[in-house]
Amino acid sequence: MNIDLIILAAIAVFVISRLYAVLGQKTGAEPRTRQLREAPVRAAEQADDTAAEQDQRKLRPAFTGPAAAGMEAIASEDPSFSPDDFVRGARKAYELIVTAFAEGDRDALRALVDQDVFEVYSDAIAAHQRDGTEPMRLMRVRQARIVEASVDANHMGRVLVSFESDLSDGENLRAAKEIWTFKRPLRSEDPNWLLDEVATAS
Repeated sequence: MNIDLIILAAIAVFVISRLYAVLGQKTGAEPRTRQLREAPVRAAEQADDTAAEQDQRKLRPAFTGPAAAGMEAIASEDPSFSPDDFVRGARKAYELIVTAFAEGDRDALRALVDQDVFEVYSDAIAAHQRDGTEPMRLMRVRQARIVEASVDANHMGRVLVSFESDLSDGENLRAAKEIWTFKRPLRSEDPNWLLDEVATAS
């Protein structure tokens, strides 16, 4: 065999093996390159999360007044809570309850008040029917506003609403000032609030 061919073959094998040794190994630059590629992705994800949190805060209504802390506690468990929407709902509930009481409609009352309040109203309806007296009927609601709100250890939300209204028995007109307490289990799927207590306001 030609000695020159043997030498050239040996050199070729050596060169190829050295190229493989160099090109086949991972260099220290590769992880760095991957980090540079991944960093913009992580930054974009973090920016999206921050923007989502900011959007959530923007969607949450501003709470003001003496009941602000309580309303914030309710909203932390029920993000859909809105003071304006609640007052509109409470005003409607007030009208329905006072009207149902005046008409002796126990079925309507049962869906809007808790058991204790229902029993009180039911007894009062029975007394009116027995004595033949005319109950007070709602003429108009002058004002409705939230004066207090809270969440207890059992996640029961309570909102106190001050109502000022005009009532009439057909002959006499009376101005009524009351504070109604509405309650709702905030972890319940049922979105309805029930009347829990009625107190006379000074």
